[in-house]
Amino acid sequence: MKKIALITGASSGIGKEFAKIHAEKGGDLVIVARSEGKLKALKTELESAHNINVTVIVKDLTDSNAAQEIYEEVKAANLKVDYLINNAGFGGLGRFDKRDLQTDLNMIQLNISALTALSHHFLQDFVMRNEGKILNVSSTASLVAGPLQAVYYATKAFVTSFSNAIAEELHDTNITVTNLMPGATETDFGSTSGMDKTEIFEKTASARSVAEDGYTAMLKGDLDIMSGLTFAQKLMMKMAPFMPKKAILKRIRKMQTVS
Repeated sequence: MKKIALITGASSGIGKEFAKIHAEKGGDLVIVARSEGKLKALKTELESAHNINVTVIVKDLTDSNAAQEIYEEVKAANLKVDYLINNAGFGGLGRFDKRDLQTDLNMIQLNISALTALSHHFLQDFVMRNEGKILNVSSTASLVAGPLQAVYYATKAFVTSFSNAIAEELHDTNITVTNLMPGATETDFGSTSGMDKTEIFEKTASARSVAEDGYTAMLKGDLDIMSGLTFAQKLMMKMAPFMPKKAILKRIRKMQTVS
């Protein structure tokens, strides 16, 4: 029987690549995003190429009711989700006190609240069946604090901590929770957040390579997977725990300053 993967933020970037990878393996899909046109185009492309079924759910996950509505629509369609891939998220560059507050609150809603709610809803079904996989897309940003992206880094710290914690809670089940931590990736994130003009985005990984790393790790049931880091970034991640915090914060601020 075909596995069904529900993917949020599936209209572009890493989420779109997750959808393509799962379709290539013969799995059915539930794809979620705000852009109806892009989702329908992806549905047509994947169904014709791979002889699968793709269900489109148009939803804005910054809406506090969206996660519940998605779950109800899936149940009403009598679909059994096997893989939940919480990929949707966004960031934004700038000093916290100068940024628009509602934008940052929407970021918290999408990056934290929606991910948490969807995980809770579908985990109920996974536990009942004693099977299922969750893949949460966090970031290497989750491992440090992020001057000039204070809220974004903090939301990703939540995702990593939350994912690791519930993975251990489920240690005696057949359910796994995997935490994907990409570095700078070639997606719309860079341009929409303003990060494309910073040092961090001088070298980016392809969305496909990051999605492949994450999808493979999810199937294996790995706890954490980093992807798309340059050698210098890998070195910095390894050194970070041993460096003075003020030095790390200063370095990150400079890396995120628009040139």
